[in-house]
Amino acid sequence: MNRITLKQQLEAFDKGIILDSDGGESSCYNFYDWFCKDTSLKNKSIKLFKQVKRWVKFRNTDTEKVYVFFKNNCPVNGPLYDDFRICDVETSDVIWTVVPKSGHSGKAEVWGRANEFKGSIAVADNMNGIYKQSF
Repeated sequence: MNRITLKQQLEAFDKGIILDSDGGESSCYNFYDWFCKDTSLKNKSIKLFKQVKRWVKFRNTDTEKVYVFFKNNCPVNGPLYDDFRICDVETSDVIWTVVPKSGHSGKAEVWGRANEFKGSIAVADNMNGIYKQSF
């Protein structure tokens, strides 16, 4: 399956368009999976795309080699929470999973390919705390 780049997704977002990783506009607003009401997806997507833009600057990401998608998670214990996943365009492998506020811990977390997703790479009270860390 062909994926568009994060650069294309962000350019569209700047014009008020939310593109899925396959380049289309849909009622899921770039969410792969969700447990919340369908009507809340658009606002969640807008919020997450703003966070993705900040992440790209923080990690100095080559937006022509990756794409992003969103997931709304339902933990056994705790509230629903959202994350975004930065993936390699060629392989579709997830490189980073960024959780602005975990339903498990209430903290911001970053998981990644660097440790094979065997645990969080960074944890902080919020995303500002994540951005203060180097990893």
